[in-house]
Order: sequence, then structure tokens, then C-alpha cells
Amino acid sequence: MKIKGAVLREANKPLTIETLELEPPGEGEVLVKYVNTAFCHTDLHYMLGEMGELVPYPFVLGHETAGVVEEVGPKVTKVEKGDHVTATWMIPCGKCPQCQRGRGSICTGNLWTLSAGQLPSGATKMTDKNGELVFYHIFVSGFATHMVIPEDGAIVLPKELPLDQGCFMGCCVPTGWGSITKKAEILPGDSVVVFGMGGVGLNAVRAAALSNANPVIAVDIEGSKEAIAREFGATEFIDSSKEDPVERIRTETGGLPVEGLGFLGGGVDVVVEAIGDPGAYIQAYWCLAAGGKLVAPGIIPAGQEAPMQLTFLPLQEHSILGTLYGSISTDIDIPRYAHMAMTQDLKLDKLITKHFKLEEINDVAEAMKRREIIGRWVCDLD
Repeated sequence: MKIKGAVLREANKPLTIETLELEPPGEGEVLVKYVNTAFCHTDLHYMLGEMGELVPYPFVLGHETAGVVEEVGPKVTKVEKGDHVTATWMIPCGKCPQCQRGRGSICTGNLWTLSAGQLPSGATKMTDKNGELVFYHIFVSGFATHMVIPEDGAIVLPKELPLDQGCFMGCCVPTGWGSITKKAEILPGDSVVVFGMGGVGLNAVRAAALSNANPVIAVDIEGSKEAIAREFGATEFIDSSKEDPVERIRTETGGLPVEGLGFLGGGVDVVVEAIGDPGAYIQAYWCLAAGGKLVAPGIIPAGQEAPMQLTFLPLQEHSILGTLYGSISTDIDIPRYAHMAMTQDLKLDKLITKHFKLEEINDVAEAMKRREIIGRWVCDLD
């Protein structure tokens, strides 16, 4: 069938909106009509070539999406035609050492096909007008009108949940919530700082607030994000373009400056770095109290480093914890978050600040480069 998709043919070049040929679903696969896809900062990383050669060119960009199942292939049992689904970019193989340890969010078994721009089966389903292969972007390729994906990557959503909110179940909700509740394992009364008020950071703030953390401090280089940070539950906001968040946080929590060593005492229990910026990682680490945890969902671009003085890492038993997808189980946790979105005030409607058409995607990327996006901008694919 003919579909329309946003194709990235090389780094640092605009996406091209192309008509592609998509093969029908095979065994264990489903055809999904995508309805909404959000533009995530990770998409910009790929456009700028900051993820290395993780996926071969050309590929259809996008990974935070939701839609409606239009067709199922042979032996599909988990979803059926008409189901509303979000597509996940982490599909545990169930067989690798990490999956067998119950850590499917860092599955290594399907890593090779993901990095090859294929489905877990090894299939490639798309060709361009010249008959040349067009690859998948991490199993999803969300900026397209339709896509064939594995049934294991299609998580059913309540039909009452609007799909422009349901798409967040594919990335920023599980990553933000999982960073706080599964990786940091915060307790009521824990003090939390979140660096970066994008989709992941705002969901981390919301998770901390609804988990009764106190205080919940939001940090961003753009002061224009203060209002939405407070909407999601931040008790304080620090504009890091105007003041040093480390100095303010450590002094407000009783820390004392020590020459050559930064601060002694003070700090917070949990810091989430949801940007992927080397400087923010360093600041985030220096905000930790004794026994504090730095939870790191933010991806630093390939080739960049964060030089950190780790004198206090053993002396104060700090922890630096990487997390992919919030360390969640996609089959278990995404339905839970979807249920929470229907029964609790996750404020996902407030996360959406603009809708755009597929043809406007390069303008959206430029807006993100200029740090003009507040909340999430969502593509309407209908």
C-alpha cells in the first residue's frame, strides 16, 4: 500500500515528505494507522547526527506515536482490528541474559535488528519510489500515515484516552514516571530535582508530585517553562540561565561551600537529568545529598563527555543510575500509566501546547533547536 512518511536521508539535512510502498503485515505483525506522533528531543538528536550510526539511512523518523490497528497478520493474538495502540521502541526478546533477569528495558537480543533499521524478525517493509529500501526508526517510524509493527510493540490503550495523549505512552510518560518511581524508588517526603522541562522532565515532575515528594524543584535554561513546570507540580523553579542551581539548592538545604570541593552537606535525595547535556549532568551530580541518587534518562550526544569530580561518590555513597525507558516493563507498566491517565490527573492535556501537520515537521525541528517548544508539539497524521 502507499503511505506518506517523513524520511531522514542524511544527518543535518531536512526531512523529506515522501510517498512510500509499505508491505502488508506478516506473521506476528500488525498494520497501524498512525493518528498522532509527538516530536521528541531524541528525534532532533537523530536529525543532527548526534546518535552516531545507530540506525542506517534513509529511515522514517519518529517514536512517540499512537494509532488504530487496521489489519493483523497471521498468528497475532495480543491485538485485534480496531484496537487503539501506542507503539513501543523497546521490544524485549525474552531470551537474552537481560530479559531472563527481568530487565527487558535493556534487552540486547533485539538490539541488532533495531540498529539495522529492521523489525525484530529482520524484516524491512518500506521502499521508496525508486524501489530502494527505507529503514525503520527504532521499530516505530512514527511520522508516517501507516506502519507495520510487531504485535509485541503494539500496546493496547483505552479507547476513551485521546490518541494525542495516548502517543505519550510510547516514550515520555514511561520514561519520566519510571525514572522517579522505578529507578529512583522515591518515598513520600523525598526531595527531588529535575533538570530539563521537556516531555520526560515534566512527567518526572508530575510523578514526584503525585508521590508526595517535597520539595520538587524544576531546573531549565528557559525561564518561559516555569509556568508549565509549576502546573505539573514543581514547588520551585530555577532558571539556570540566570543563577547557579547547585549553589541555590545546596545553600537552601543547609550546605556549606568548601574550597576545591564544592559543597559539604545539604543537597537533595534524587536528581533526574532529563536533558542529555554534559554541563547539566555535572550540575545535577553536585546537587546530591549524602546517599543521593542521580537518575539519568537524558542521552548525551555521541562524542561529548561530562567530566565529573567524583571525590564524594564513595565518601557519601552517591549513586549514578542510567535508565532506559524508565526501566519499565512495557506490557505491564504502559497499560498502568494509561489507566492512571484515565483515573488520575496526569495533566497530559496540558502537555500538548501545539498541533502540527506532517509537512511542517522541519519547522518544528528548527523551533526545538531554538528552544522555543514548551511541553510537547504533536503531529496530526489524519
